[in-house]
Amino acid sequence: QVQLVESGGGLVQAGGSLRLSCAASGSIFSTDAMGWFRQAPGKQRELVAHILRGGVTAYADSVKGRFTLSRDNTKNTMSLQMNNLKPEDTAVYYCNADIRWDGRGYVGAGSWGQGTQVTVSS
Repeated sequence: QVQLVESGGGLVQAGGSLRLSCAASGSIFSTDAMGWFRQAPGKQRELVAHILRGGVTAYADSVKGRFTLSRDNTKNTMSLQMNNLKPEDTAVYYCNADIRWDGRGYVGAGSWGQGTQVTVSS
């Protein structure tokens, strides 16, 4: 399986920006969909953004208009540009290079990295 390493998290004030990166150990071009998830303390992991093989992206309503997902197949990387951050964006962010529809939503089918902590202060 492809191994993933997330980076770019940190502490930022509300309204600030961060750019998360996900580096894969192998090719990510062959998967049908990839995505960024986050998990806040006491909450379930949720999908915040995903990209299909053809390049179509989709976002959770809570981040739409503020987050932008991009993918570079030549470098085997995926990024998440996060602007106008809010305290409710505070979570550990994870990428997954192989997500699949289970009838109700996308779930991570590939391996998980260690995640990167994003903390937004008010």
